[in-house]
Amino acid sequence: MMIGPFPWWIAVLIGLIIFSGYMSFRAIRSEMKLEHEFIKKEGQVYMDRIQDERNRRRQTNPSDEEREREQSIS
Repeated sequence: MMIGPFPWWIAVLIGLIIFSGYMSFRAIRSEMKLEHEFIKKEGQVYMDRIQDERNRRRQTNPSDEEREREQSIS
């Protein structure tokens, strides 16, 4: 059986190549989403650590404004 000037198996082969490209595109897009979520999560962990460190430093070394407030109260 011929499809135009080509045998039928060539049409199947072209269809499979297109399908393979589509599946590769889906896999790459899915992996990019997964990486983005991982990066977002790790970034949030990093920002939380920075905020915790800032809070810890504020507790051990009160800022000048807090010192002035304490001095004005006493």
